[in-house]
Amino acid sequence: MMWVALAFTSAALLGCYDLFKKVSLKENAVIPVLFLNTLFSALLFLPFIVMSQAGIIDEGMFHVPTAGVKEHLFLVLKAIIVLSSWICGYFAMKHLPITIVAPIQATRPVMVLLGALLIFGEQLNLYQWIGVTVAIASFLLLSKSGKREGIDFSHNRWVMLVVAAAMLGAVSALYDKFLMSFLNPMLVQSWFNIYQATMMAMVMVLLWMPIRKKSTPFKWRWSILLISLFLGAADFCYFSALAEEDALIAVVSMIRRGSVIVSFTFGALILREKNLKNKAIDLLLILIGLFFLYLGSK
Repeated sequence: MMWVALAFTSAALLGCYDLFKKVSLKENAVIPVLFLNTLFSALLFLPFIVMSQAGIIDEGMFHVPTAGVKEHLFLVLKAIIVLSSWICGYFAMKHLPITIVAPIQATRPVMVLLGALLIFGEQLNLYQWIGVTVAIASFLLLSKSGKREGIDFSHNRWVMLVVAAAMLGAVSALYDKFLMSFLNPMLVQSWFNIYQATMMAMVMVLLWMPIRKKSTPFKWRWSILLISLFLGAADFCYFSALAEEDALIAVVSMIRRGSVIVSFTFGALILREKNLKNKAIDLLLILIGLFFLYLGSK
């Protein structure tokens, strides 16, 4: 199935995106990094919008069709949801080990499944309940691993932010499936990146610029550009997967969270983060939970 292959490709690219995000945010100002990420992502897709409008690209997977005001309002809402998730996630990524952030983010499919249960009235089968239970247990164990590094999950604001980022990401995933039922993937990806960059420009000017001399200074790193390139490629595969008629959002979301394997490996081998043995056990439980969710969603 093509959508499954696209989902796995998206997961691998997303893991690299997490690594470059962590490297870019180390001892760096969050808001400018996020603004440049959204700007580069918008510039990456702007040529496809222009060429589509000019008739140079009039069909195929890179064609961006025109849309009305109603459709663009849906995309503005998509941009608000994703940007809110990113702001929470970027601040958390700066202040927490990637081997803590990535497993928490990996619980997002559980939230997607519960969202489908509550919003769309879907029923969980036995495998899905096992997956949810194991994933919740792994989160509790991960909190104990965090305490060994002085990170109290119940009182740490950065942990609260990464949890908020995961919850908003789950909302975004459910919303994506809704959008893909009537909108073109390139239309969604191109325009919501444009709207995100516009919003982040306002955040830069109104919130960061007035206090920039009192906060962490901004340092340019080439990894910032790589954030946008890998995220753009990951999202392209993701939206293309969701656009497939037989694609299941719960399964796509689970496979995509497999990016945690890439992120965790880089955190262990390149960033030399601590307490890896216990975190690896927690990660294994999360992956087992995701596997049961996959079995229950086949």
